[in-house]
Amino acid sequence: MARLVLLRHGESQWNLENRFTGWVDVPLSPRGIQEAKNAGDKLRGLSFDRAFTSVLIRANDTLRLVLEAIGQTQIPIEKDKALNERMYGELQGLNKAETARKYGEAQVRIWRRSYDVKPPGGESLKDTAERVLPYYESKIKPCLSKGETVLVAAHGNSLRALVMELEELSKEQVLELNIPTGVPLLYELDNSGKVISHRYL
Repeated sequence: MARLVLLRHGESQWNLENRFTGWVDVPLSPRGIQEAKNAGDKLRGLSFDRAFTSVLIRANDTLRLVLEAIGQTQIPIEKDKALNERMYGELQGLNKAETARKYGEAQVRIWRRSYDVKPPGGESLKDTAERVLPYYESKIKPCLSKGETVLVAAHGNSLRALVMELEELSKEQVLELNIPTGVPLLYELDNSGKVISHRYL
């Protein structure tokens, strides 16, 4: 049996400021640093074989803080932009409340939560899935097929795309899916990659 832990980075400075972040390289907030350390405390019982993360600093720092907390800093780590957050295009850097006033709350909700509607100049969740899932199939799933325990530190939407696949969620179900910052999500999988169980730690 393999174990896969998905971890959304701790709160970033722009999460704190209620801004659309996307591919902008924003650091963790003080609360985000603490969330990452708390995640490490929850993962002390697991021994990881390897880790994967995006190329963005908020995910990298979350992973580093977790591995330091559990004393596993020597495991192989692969960074790839395939795991980056969804690119929010013209919305990046804008305050979410101000954006809702400008475009209407309903439109902003569609941009944030729908499966295949893109914000101006950005990616839909479908676009994000089209880079996350091939990466998962080619890089992460083979490790799980060998029974390894794997940690993925990434972002709200890249992880939503992956959870949608793992849990076989519909386009309608994924609208309501929200992954909290800094809370490990543990999956147990059989050798074929099918989910046996999942829970937040």
